[in-house]
Formats: sequence, structure tokens, C-alpha cells
Amino acid sequence: MSPLIPIVGTAALLGSALVGGVFFAFSSFVMKALAKIPSAEGIAAMQSINVVVINPAFLGAFMGTAVLSLGVSGLALTGWGHPSAWCFLAGAVFYLVGTFLVTMLGNVPLNNQLAAVPATDPAAIKIWEHYLDRWTMWNHLRTASAMLAALLFSLGLFQNAGA
Repeated sequence: MSPLIPIVGTAALLGSALVGGVFFAFSSFVMKALAKIPSAEGIAAMQSINVVVINPAFLGAFMGTAVLSLGVSGLALTGWGHPSAWCFLAGAVFYLVGTFLVTMLGNVPLNNQLAAVPATDPAAIKIWEHYLDRWTMWNHLRTASAMLAALLFSLGLFQNAGA
């Protein structure tokens, strides 16, 4: 296996765990709290969150981990005979498909739909109820995927160190 794998694998592990932790917070308490307040306030809060989250720190971790996962998958495929290769490839797939792709195809379109309605519009309540249900479902999936990616990157690093 490539001598880069301990560095790239560790960075991908940390990025996956960090992103998974952010998403876990939303699944475990943020969305529940927003669902308990009046709809207009919940909508306005989530609209604000969706604007503020577009920042270098979050995007660096989220997008950077996707890039690292691509690198890890390439290293795993080129070193396929190594016992740790399957862990690194599986971790990369979990992050890229279950976290990154789910975000782009599931959560982001819902965020865009929510951004298009005024929080105080009575019609927004129906959109908000749909949003809470669907967005949280997709968030559970991307949380689990990021954490599974972190676990698989960990296992790969342990196997790599022992080989």
C-alpha cells in the first residue's frame, strides 16, 4: 500500500468523523428543537442556518473530505492486494455516496425549496412539515454514512499498520 495512506487515511478519518458529528447534532437535537417552535420561527432559523453554513470551515471539511475520499479510493484500488484496501475503498464509498451525494441530491434541493418561501407565508407551513420529515431522514442517512466511513478508515489504518 502507498506510503501516503497513513496521512490521507487519517485526514479522511478525521474529516468523516467531524462531518458526521455536525450532522449528528442536527439529527439528535437541532431539528427536534426547530420542530417545537412556531413554524415561521423554525423556517427562519433553518433558512439562516442554510446561509451561514456556506463558509470556509464547514465547506473545507465537507468538500475536503470528499476529495480525500477520492484520493483514498485511488490509493486503495492501486494497492488492492493489501488487506486494508477494502476498508479504505468502502470508507470512501460510504462518504462519497452516503454523505456527499445524499447531501447534494437530498438535503440541498430541500434547502433550496425552503429558501424560496417567506417564513411568514401560511403556505410555508406545509413545505416546512415536509421539509422536517424528508430533510431529517436524509440527514440520518448521511450521518450514519459519515460515521461508517470514519469506522472503515480506522479499520483500514489499523490493518495497514499491522501489515
